[in-house]
Amino acid sequence: MPRFFIDHEPDGSVTLTGEAATHIGRSLRMRVGDELVLCREGTDYYCKIDTMTSDEVQCSVLFSRECANEPSLELTLFQALPKGDKMEFIIQKAVELGCSRIVPFISERCVSRPDAKSLSKKQERWQKIAEGAAMQSGRGIIPEVCEAVDFDKMLKLAAAQDMSYFFYELGGLSLTRQPPVGERRVGMIIGSEGGFSPEEAQAAEQAGLLTASLGPRILRCETAPLAALSALMILTGNM
Repeated sequence: MPRFFIDHEPDGSVTLTGEAATHIGRSLRMRVGDELVLCREGTDYYCKIDTMTSDEVQCSVLFSRECANEPSLELTLFQALPKGDKMEFIIQKAVELGCSRIVPFISERCVSRPDAKSLSKKQERWQKIAEGAAMQSGRGIIPEVCEAVDFDKMLKLAAAQDMSYFFYELGGLSLTRQPPVGERRVGMIIGSEGGFSPEEAQAAEQAGLLTASLGPRILRCETAPLAALSALMILTGNM
């Protein structure tokens, strides 16, 4: 069933305009009487189309219920900026796998170092990618893609979680030896193509983060977050 996000709680009826209305009428070719799901902050509203024009769709709410597709784990991905369009791929797949928030950051070995203006434009595009992935995968929320931060700020944000993993290519404990048991807010930190410097690894340890490993093989920066996300979802019964 087609799924769209709304920014307000419906009071029995909802009017969709803009891109959503255009997509419903022109792309999906839906008609009066067809049903769709509107989602807001983890609640699914099952609706029927009452009237349609070229730029407006009026729906009535049939019933609502909590979205069953959200994981019990509130997982934040702290991702060092990779080269090219790899971040777009990472965001799309991370949202599909159940990530709740994505925080880009710039580490010592990041090759990609866009200026503030470029980062602002990228963030807007990344947020749209997150929204599209959330709709496609049946998520109950649109994960937030935050503003890019520096390494020190990222450590503070990660340390504020109930538990955070610093995935280091030079070794660490296996996730199976230190799974998140009872923690709800979990962070995972992934490096860029060049990984992390020894000084950054030391700073992460001093910040109280758990140094972890994804196995003996060196994974690409776009593979590592998806492997870590999948492992954490399996370990917590969310996959």
